[in-house]
Amino acid sequence: MRTVPGRTDHVVVVGAGLSGLAATLHLLGSGRRVTVVERGDRPGGRAGRTRLGGYLLDTGPTVLTMPHLADEAFAAVGDSLAGRVDLVELHPAYRARFADGSGLDVHTDGEAMAEEVRAFAGPREAEGYRRLRQWLRSLYEAQMRRFIDTNFDSPFQLLHRDLARLAALRGFGRLDAQIGRYIKDPRLRRVFSFQSLYAGVPPARALAAYAVIAYMDTVAGVYFPKGGMHALPEAMADAAQDAGAEFRYGSEVSGLRLSGGRVTAVRLAGSPDLACDAAVLTPDLPVVYRLLGRTPRRPVRLTHSPSAVILHAGTRRTWPQLGHHTISFGHAWERTFDEITRTGQLMSDPSLLVSRPTAHDPALAPEGRHLHYVLAPCPNTAVGPSAAAWGELAPRYRDSLVQELEKRGLDGFGDAIEEEQLITPADWTAQGHAAGTPFSAAHTFAQTGPFRPRNLVAGIDNAVLAGCGTTPGVGVPTVLISGKLAAARITGF
Repeated sequence: MRTVPGRTDHVVVVGAGLSGLAATLHLLGSGRRVTVVERGDRPGGRAGRTRLGGYLLDTGPTVLTMPHLADEAFAAVGDSLAGRVDLVELHPAYRARFADGSGLDVHTDGEAMAEEVRAFAGPREAEGYRRLRQWLRSLYEAQMRRFIDTNFDSPFQLLHRDLARLAALRGFGRLDAQIGRYIKDPRLRRVFSFQSLYAGVPPARALAAYAVIAYMDTVAGVYFPKGGMHALPEAMADAAQDAGAEFRYGSEVSGLRLSGGRVTAVRLAGSPDLACDAAVLTPDLPVVYRLLGRTPRRPVRLTHSPSAVILHAGTRRTWPQLGHHTISFGHAWERTFDEITRTGQLMSDPSLLVSRPTAHDPALAPEGRHLHYVLAPCPNTAVGPSAAAWGELAPRYRDSLVQELEKRGLDGFGDAIEEEQLITPADWTAQGHAAGTPFSAAHTFAQTGPFRPRNLVAGIDNAVLAGCGTTPGVGVPTVLISGKLAAARITGF
């Protein structure tokens, strides 16, 4: 593994999101002095927090899987996730609702889910689910250490017996087709394949290897931190500060001072330069490249994931059919994926994620009130409407979302809203996210593993990248790993 040469005593981490905080904890555990520079007034990055009236909103991810990866970061400084965050394992992990009026609860316990599938679709599908579950576990075991939790210096690192194992598991087939080898019911196939959209690729075109995300969601367990998802970065920042890290909030990085192929200082707007021996850079790739003053050459331009519209709604009531997380599938499937990834249209028959964090933490809303988070995938601004166009489009799309929710059984949803906030690709663009998407570069084959933008910067010896734009990629688990991998580039282990 290539590492940063020379002195690395003092590391400046740019960005206090999950990747930056993970890198900070791992660096501290290896004896480095760390200063974290964050433009916001608190940690979190994409996993931020905002107050809307008496409601506390998570501005980023709402689903937490693989919490042991966060615990690894805490353990680096002799701390623990359990000592800092009150985690609730969700049972069920999700509630799935389909356009034909049917539904099922998605359990991560194998026996409970097999019984759920048996009642929903019959014994043959239940047996298929058992075999699918084993396949998902095998895929995870074949990929995690060799292809996900690793620093790549060359594509030749792929040439390992685990690659043959992954091929034998049909990991290079198409996701939807491979799921179909185990279960035939099209509704169940959606439950175990929609996760590929997290990686920015429709199930019919995604590599089957991305079923590893379904493993995380449907086998390994789904968790909720009391206090909301933002409780995780808050706890990581507290642990880092207790371990000696210095945090500079409200500090905008304007550039980097370079000398002899090394970053010698981080330039801060309105403040003296901050000298360093190495830097970990976690903003989105266009921001990082601007700071570095260069753009890496690639054979083809990066393709970005679809974006999302999010409606945060504080309501006077809730609806008993909702779980903590509810996936509401529309009639259409492949057509709507084409709309948001190829033709640039808004989903004509959307599949939606509705999260209700007050199901497990009523303190996130005023007494007797409820908080709902509605996520609707949409095209990014490179494929669909521009950021400017969303100014006019947003109110109409908000109304259509509310109408769709009411058609799907959330009667009176619009009238029940007392506080709301709508986030569109225009807002993601304003935050510096390329193509107006918070999900960064898509996980096409040419943008995965050693072919994804690397976390080392050609021509600069001591700058390392972390976050969803670099390896291993998008999602809370992988972003936490990216912070650990960035730290390893500096520490050597």
